[in-house]
Formats: sequence, C-alpha cells, structure tokens
Amino acid sequence: MTTDSRVGTDRGHTGELEVRPAAGHIGADITCVDLAADLDEETVAAIRAAVLRWKVVFFRGQRLDHAGHVALARRFGAPVVLPRRGSASPADFPEIETTADRLELGGRYGMDHDEWLRRRRHTLLRGWHCDHGARVDPPAATILRAETVPPYGGDTTWANLAAAYSGLSAPVREFADRLRAEHRLGVGYQPRPGDDAYLRHLLDHQTATEHPLVRVHPETGERILFVNGYYVEQITGLSRPESRAILEMLLEQATRPEYTVRLRWEPGTVAFWDNRATIHLAPGDTAHLDHPRIMHRVMLAGDVPVGVDGRPSQPLTGTAPGRW
Repeated sequence: MTTDSRVGTDRGHTGELEVRPAAGHIGADITCVDLAADLDEETVAAIRAAVLRWKVVFFRGQRLDHAGHVALARRFGAPVVLPRRGSASPADFPEIETTADRLELGGRYGMDHDEWLRRRRHTLLRGWHCDHGARVDPPAATILRAETVPPYGGDTTWANLAAAYSGLSAPVREFADRLRAEHRLGVGYQPRPGDDAYLRHLLDHQTATEHPLVRVHPETGERILFVNGYYVEQITGLSRPESRAILEMLLEQATRPEYTVRLRWEPGTVAFWDNRATIHLAPGDTAHLDHPRIMHRVMLAGDVPVGVDGRPSQPLTGTAPGRW
C-alpha cells in the first residue's frame, strides 16, 4: 500500500466514489464503487488513501466472488497464502481463508466452540488483536467479506492505535517509545484440567516475536501504539507485575470507545483495514444462535515493524519474514 495525496479531505469524491466518515477517529463508508469491476488507478488510489486515513473502510452491497476477492486484493498488495486452512476454505483459492474454519478448531482439541472461545478470551481485553501479530511480519492489511450473517449479532469492532498513541500524555508517550514487548501465540490461554490437546499444540507450534511497543507506520509516519490483548505477553526488561500493569493501562487506552468503530454486517459487506494501525474484536455473541456466519478474508503481506529508534522487530521462534 502507498499513500496518494489526491484524497486528503475527511469527506471527498474521486469521480463517483464517496468517503463518509463513520466515527470521530476511525472508520469510513465508501459508496458508489463496485469492487467486482476493473477499478481504475484513480479509484484504487482513493481507496488506498481512505484506508490509511480512516484505518478501516466499509463497502455495502458488493457482489464479489472468490476470484473477484483475490483480484481486488492484488490491486493493493501481495495476498498471503496460508500453508494450512480448514475444510471450509475454498480449495481453488489458497489466498482465501473462510472464517467458518474457526468453528472447527475447538472440535479438533476436544472442545466445543463456546468453550474454546472462553478459554482464549477470559477477559474483554484478551479478545482484541491484530491478525497474526506474533509473526515478525504481520499482514499489512486484511480484506474481509460477508457471505452469510445472522439477522442480529455478529458485529466487529476496530480500534485506531495511532489515535490511541496520540491520546497518551507526553511523558507516557516518551516512556512507551523506548519499550519493546514479546508477542506470542496463545498468550493467556486457560488450559483445561488434565491433558489439554490445544495446549500441547501451542507448545509444539510456538510463534513469538519481540516487537517495538510503538511502531512507526511505514507509509504515513504515524506512531502506532502496537499493543493487543491476544498476543502481547511481556514488556522486555520489566518485572511481571510492572509489565502487567502497564500493558493493561495501554490496552484500556487503545480500546477507549472514542477510538473505536463498530460494524453491523450484512451479506455483501466488505471491510478493508490497515492491520498495522488497528486492533479488532471479533464477535462473541453468536455461538448460541442457530444462524450461520460465513466470512471470507484475504490478508496482504506486511513488512517487519520498526520502532521509534529505528530498530526492527526480532523473531524469537517459529517465524521469519515472508515465510508462512
């Protein structure tokens, strides 16, 4: 993704395309564009600029199929190809992961989906995450489309980590600028009594990286409060009690309501977000509903984060740039 200066206003047109902010700090609806069409360069630049400005943008009433979804993603970067996906993902499109696969994961380890979620998200803050944040090169962006959604429930919420950083007091910003933290897959998981197959899986497939606590956005130059509840385990060099208190304070800052936007999905809705500058909270209110929720996502390859001091993230185990 690259910045284009032609769309710099909070609300503007490029041809027929219109960007309408959805909340004060994050989120915008983009109308009058057909994502299945062969988009011209001006429209692509306008969408790219809106994503960088508003961190997540929403398109309604789209009619993308799998091929169109992948083609759209390629206009903005290189789609990630995951080496392992579930049976719900389309076999002919390795760039697409169908989120219904997640419903299978608990069953693989002897849990129903509700128990699996409870053990991974036992606090509200634990659910907030960026995609694949334990990697040394998390995806730059994600494009998620809704195929089938419940008639109610299932909303997704995003938070703007650049606005959260700016909202900190100057002394706390200066303190955070110097810190680094370990991001590890499976942090905070509460094991089952006795033998736990999922815990064994996590131990056998460890993925961890030391990231800067504040990363510099490679395109906008913004400073990003690079925290989340799902992957961040420990601030480097601090004691466990110190790290726990500071991370909780920073996560509460990142998820303040004024820095968030919430999306009510409909079939044909597409969300496109900057994974470098946001965290999001997937819904936890649909497991008891007898309604399917089928979503498809494509992630765009990202770079290695760099801190305020110019130091890049360092892989600790199970991850290398460009290797999935």
